[in-house]
Amino acid sequence: MRARGATLIEVLMFIVIISVAVVGILQVMNIVTGRSVDTLLRKQSLAIAESVLEEIELKDFISVAGATNPVTLVNRAVEYHIVTDYAGFTTAGVFSASTGAPIAGLGAYTVAVAVMPTALGAIPAASSMLITVTVTDPQGTPVQISGYRTAYQ
Repeated sequence: MRARGATLIEVLMFIVIISVAVVGILQVMNIVTGRSVDTLLRKQSLAIAESVLEEIELKDFISVAGATNPVTLVNRAVEYHIVTDYAGFTTAGVFSASTGAPIAGLGAYTVAVAVMPTALGAIPAASSMLITVTVTDPQGTPVQISGYRTAYQ
């Protein structure tokens, strides 16, 4: 008479192989889940940087009165500003450009702005500013974008 079924050793080997496979899959899922936060932080940093860069690029190149006032969190929305006023502007946290109020959930980000006269092709450095915005996320990863503002007539 021939026996049917599996021996105890075969069953134990099946359980070990399946357990190793499940542990491997769970580790991969854990890594993927942990890294998805990095993508969110990077996208948020990029959105913040684009917003600040656009705000600066929309400012006048030369002040009508000829005076400059460095931008601060207090005067950012109220006073008349030109592009070079943003040189050295930094914040710990992200604040509304129109009201100056902190934006909820973005308090752990930092923003730094550099504005430098830089020639752009045939446009001389005196008529062109390179604006560089650096946003650092809560994990300390910086995202940097740049744009130009020129004096045109």
